[in-house]
Amino acid sequence: MSSFDVVIIGSGPGGYVSAIRCAQLGFKTAIVEKYNSLGGTCLNVGCIPSKALLSSSHHYAEIAHFADHGIEVSGDVKINLEKMIARKQAVVDQTVGGINYLMDKNKITVFNGLGSFVDATHIAVAKADGTSETIEAKYTVIATGSKPSSLPFIKIDKERIITSTEALALKEVPKHLVIIGGGVIGIELGQVYLRLGAQVSVVEFMDRIIPGMDGSLSKELTKVLKKQGMKFYVSHKVKSVERNGDAVIVQAENAKGETITLEGDYSLVSVGRRPYTDGLNADKAGVKISDRGQVEVNDHLQTNVPNIYAIGDVVRGAMLAHKAEEEGTMVAEILAGQKPHIDYNLIPGVVYTWPEVAAVGQTEEQLKAAGVKYKSGSFPFKALGRARASADLDGFVKILADEKTDEVLGVHMIGARTADLIAEAVTAMEFKASAEDISRMSHAHPTFAEAVKEAALAATENRALHV
Repeated sequence: MSSFDVVIIGSGPGGYVSAIRCAQLGFKTAIVEKYNSLGGTCLNVGCIPSKALLSSSHHYAEIAHFADHGIEVSGDVKINLEKMIARKQAVVDQTVGGINYLMDKNKITVFNGLGSFVDATHIAVAKADGTSETIEAKYTVIATGSKPSSLPFIKIDKERIITSTEALALKEVPKHLVIIGGGVIGIELGQVYLRLGAQVSVVEFMDRIIPGMDGSLSKELTKVLKKQGMKFYVSHKVKSVERNGDAVIVQAENAKGETITLEGDYSLVSVGRRPYTDGLNADKAGVKISDRGQVEVNDHLQTNVPNIYAIGDVVRGAMLAHKAEEEGTMVAEILAGQKPHIDYNLIPGVVYTWPEVAAVGQTEEQLKAAGVKYKSGSFPFKALGRARASADLDGFVKILADEKTDEVLGVHMIGARTADLIAEAVTAMEFKASAEDISRMSHAHPTFAEAVKEAALAATENRALHV
């Protein structure tokens, strides 16, 4: 029987990063992955492939505006969806190949098969060929991630009624894609197919899309996407989803109790994700699972069984790849006797539409609910020289700061490159910066980052210079 200091079950961003950090710290490390491909949901059917399709579709959508830049394209411009999907898969394969390289480089043993607990220190690996192997672990890290959720009355057939996994590999552009759920995944994939020519309708139970983010971001993104042609049905409760041949009929009820009917050729069910512990046999190790299906952990990500930890989507908190990575690193360093920490308030959230949406810290709604006195400063991209130069005029940056101390409490932005710009806000808040601190830092001109400086100026006695 093979024995290891640390065994990680699951090879997503949390799992493989944890394995690498464990190996760097001198632990004999193994990783157990159910599928033949490392990288988990993020690399295979999540973050990476969706961004590849967003990028490809963005290039296609940009062609419509080439003439504004003095670029004339003659002849027909056609979409080759098969080639677009193939490029997406090539990006995935290359990225997964990089993870394989990192496992070899760090001398991490990889077991392909379903990992399940025999007891608190032994893990059985059931392989695809029907054989099984048991390995011994001094410490185990559960990093089994999540799967798409659904509604009890919806039968997902993976053909016409689909999840995000199938939406990443369609063989045709839908005529009318009805999306159930206006969260990050639904909106991103909706924009992909909207750009490629599909009619896209979004049905959302809450009163706005991306409901977990600041209300001002939701309002602006809704305005921009409506302008692009996306239709929204917010405050609508889905009552039924039925397939009739190649048609999918979605019925939903609005706040007044009235029923609407939407008919499309595809329906994407995007109502969130659920922790995935199927087949883990956590009970055999004595590990507690909550009523919500999450592995219960303390502030050190330790389960009720002292030598077993859990990270990422399978535990409480935001289901984000970078949150899982931070947790994977934290567990490895705790096992090595170090004292790492994570400030969960400073885990940024991003929507990779165009314009991009990004945020960190507290929303205005949260500050109001907590009774915190704050001040707000905003700066629109349309007042930015760099934005005008590239014709990316939609969006703004908003900074929320404590009314008395001026410490930055939240930064919310929508616009070009905000997925990258948010890192400046995270850095500033990590060091407890005030709005004035940011306003006094030199930002290169002309850049999109100047919007952050101007928003900080606006939050500092309304001193924005260019609006």
